[in-house]
Amino acid sequence: MIDWISSVNGAINSFVWGLPMLVLLVGTGILMTMLTKVFQITHIGYWMKHTLGSIFTDRHITKHTGEDDQSISQFQSLCTALAATIGTGNIVGVATALISGGPGAIFWMWIVAFFGMMTNYSENVLGIYYRRKNDKGEWSGGAMYYLRDGLGSKTGMKQIGAVLAVLFAVFCLFASFGIGNMSQINSIAGNMKAAFDVPPFVTGMVLMVLAALVILGGIKRIASVTEKLVPFMAILYIVGALTICIVNIDQFGAVFGAIFKGAFAMKAVGGGIVGSGVKLAVTWGMKRGVFSNEAGLGSSVMVHSSSNVKEPVRQGMWGIFEVFADTIVVCTLTAFSVLSSGLVDLETGKVLSSSPDSALVGEAFSTIFGKAGPAFIAVAILLFAFSTVLGWSHYGSKAFEYLFGAKATTVYRVIFIVFILGGATMSLDLAWDLSDTFNGLMAIPNLIGVLALSPIVAKITKNYINRKIKGKQEEPMLSAFPDIQRMQARRLDASD
Repeated sequence: MIDWISSVNGAINSFVWGLPMLVLLVGTGILMTMLTKVFQITHIGYWMKHTLGSIFTDRHITKHTGEDDQSISQFQSLCTALAATIGTGNIVGVATALISGGPGAIFWMWIVAFFGMMTNYSENVLGIYYRRKNDKGEWSGGAMYYLRDGLGSKTGMKQIGAVLAVLFAVFCLFASFGIGNMSQINSIAGNMKAAFDVPPFVTGMVLMVLAALVILGGIKRIASVTEKLVPFMAILYIVGALTICIVNIDQFGAVFGAIFKGAFAMKAVGGGIVGSGVKLAVTWGMKRGVFSNEAGLGSSVMVHSSSNVKEPVRQGMWGIFEVFADTIVVCTLTAFSVLSSGLVDLETGKVLSSSPDSALVGEAFSTIFGKAGPAFIAVAILLFAFSTVLGWSHYGSKAFEYLFGAKATTVYRVIFIVFILGGATMSLDLAWDLSDTFNGLMAIPNLIGVLALSPIVAKITKNYINRKIKGKQEEPMLSAFPDIQRMQARRLDASD
């Protein structure tokens, strides 16, 4: 049965992640970059000031909402989104890209991240603009809402928008068990077995109990945990990876050379055919890049939409920072740690280590930290992957809510928690393949929505820049719905 599922999934995966999908992903990012006039570069100082900088200067960014307010703070929404994106993709995924696509895959991971910043920005802008309040008083937003209410509002597109919204929710529901559950738990179990000889079943049972304590409490409890866990785990890992990079800084020239030569087929990857090598570099770099930062999937917008933010563009800027932190910072540090450690022949791009994907980064850390290296990575994967499980439980919950109503979400959460035990004992290859497949299926309806609504994103962005940066007097664009527009405008006036 497992072999049959694997073969069918492999065929779907090859179709979903073919050249057209990669073109669609990067093409959407390029279009949104052009329509916003390269916002991620031309306004880098502004969005850095209003994301990372605001954490330390604006108490409203980190201030918790009251018990009667079901929204979460902007910082909590970022941490929950980063919890879902900073996972095994940043460690195991980067190792997989290097083994399968060579050092050149890292260049294409950067390309996906650069343009993915504006894809993620656009998703968040649309998510805030088209969000609604559910029966519990929570904000509900995401691709299913801007497909139904945004794309569906166009002439002759009502049915198409509704169908695509349902498809997205279904794909997201299944993806939550793949990228957001089984592949993450499987990586934790494998590393805990290798580093501490803990049986996978025991790891699964412990994680299932811990997850239940958080997930059953809903978004506010998830956000409360992730805002403490994410900064701690990110800083811990960055310090460890930076230490390796500093020790091996003399290798950086060769590392950059290997990345660029591999990216543009100036040499074969692992001794293979040149044309085949660059294809592998492009494919694996993009696949692992998307798996890591999730730009284009329409996933993180569901938690960003739960923020107490008023301006769509403000939450959009958190989306830019999310991709920057996840891929440009964390994934790059992982790649440089491995490439500078001597485990990769920088001339041929061939990985010299016999370690599997999940242990390669641990071996790189062991070159500096000795036996503590694999243990450090095992703990990092535990924190990264478990936080991803928490974040994705909310995404799947929102998809389930869209399909079956807010009152039914407890059923989903219980099923999601039970699947954790299965993820600890299943095949790693199957877990990753299922994740890739549902990632791609999610991206299709989401990117259709982003492309169709790209003029709206451009208009909202221009409106914000005119008001906030150029000082012009214009009516703010805060929501597609008149009642929410009025409510948010009043809140905006009160805060100003």
